Amino acid sequence: MVSASKHQIFTSTLLHWNSIENTRSMPWKWEKDPYKIWLSEIILQQTRVDQGLSYYNRFVEKYPNIGQLASAPEQEIFKLWEGLGYYSRCRNLIHTAKVIAGKPSRNFPDTYKGLLELKGIGPYTAAAIASFAFNRPHAVLDGNVSRLLARFFCIHTAIDSPDGKKEMELLANTLLEKNDPAAYNQAIMDFGALICKPRQPLCEQCLLRPYCCAFNKNLVQQLPYKASRIEKKHRWFYYFLLQKGEQIMLLQRSKKDIWQNLYEFPMVEEVKSAHLKRLMKSKQVKELLGYDVNVVHLSPDYKQQLTHQTIHGYFSKLEVKYFPNIPGAIIVEKSSLIKYAFPRMLRQYIQDFPL
Repeated sequence: MVSASKHQIFTSTLLHWNSIENTRSMPWKWEKDPYKIWLSEIILQQTRVDQGLSYYNRFVEKYPNIGQLASAPEQEIFKLWEGLGYYSRCRNLIHTAKVIAGKPSRNFPDTYKGLLELKGIGPYTAAAIASFAFNRPHAVLDGNVSRLLARFFCIHTAIDSPDGKKEMELLANTLLEKNDPAAYNQAIMDFGALICKPRQPLCEQCLLRPYCCAFNKNLVQQLPYKASRIEKKHRWFYYFLLQKGEQIMLLQRSKKDIWQNLYEFPMVEEVKSAHLKRLMKSKQVKELLGYDVNVVHLSPDYKQQLTHQTIHGYFSKLEVKYFPNIPGAIIVEKSSLIKYAFPRMLRQYIQDFPL
């Protein structure tokens, strides 16, 4: 149980640091427009700030308000999102934009509960929008916050376990400065990002150090605890770039799997690494592509690391006299490929080996 005095020291010290020493600068900081706060939070889910910053700026420039985002062609939005990954976020972005824009007021809900009802908005994002845009007393709880709380209070429950999440949520809301939740939430997130870092935390500069349980017990490097990690699986994708003159065949991924709604070349997936030249002679590939193909180029292997899986990609560039009949495939001009949103691995291949 957190003592009142330690609670007060933690909260008051963070607010003091935020007003005097917090120099972290981001374009959405102290933003009151719920649209821009929501946009920044969706972009930054599972994404580093330095990577998401340019995407945020491009989205705000192209779609200054939610009405413009909601009315934009979906493929245009996916193209702008290209390279950011976790494309379910983009699908949720589009869905929620249309829901909000379809309301008579075109306004975001101004309550935590109402925000949670929107697709793609979980407890952290709802708390961020509610506190920053509407000054509602809800504590944010992201990785930076959980790490800081686990260290300061020596919490030994795994922060990614159900019990750990409940414990962190209760503590975070207990510590919240309810008279100024926006300033407090900004302070605790920035302090975790700048001072109480995952590796090489700046303990010598930390104003909380005299009261920090982990520092005083030499547990900084051990906390926070996490549950056992999920073993990552490997998948092998073999792509066939079919080209007839200036035309290329594409397919849009539609299954509930990685990269849904993005474009790719026809491909087969193998359960393990396969010899590419031998695979080209297999019945499966011959039935997919037909028999009259001329192999122009075989790529080196590509790799894309996702959260719980590693994708190994191999590309065969083939000249064809006619395109095979593959359901859902489209034929596009080579010069128009820039208009389509591809997974990062495919875009990298296109850049490495211009078609």
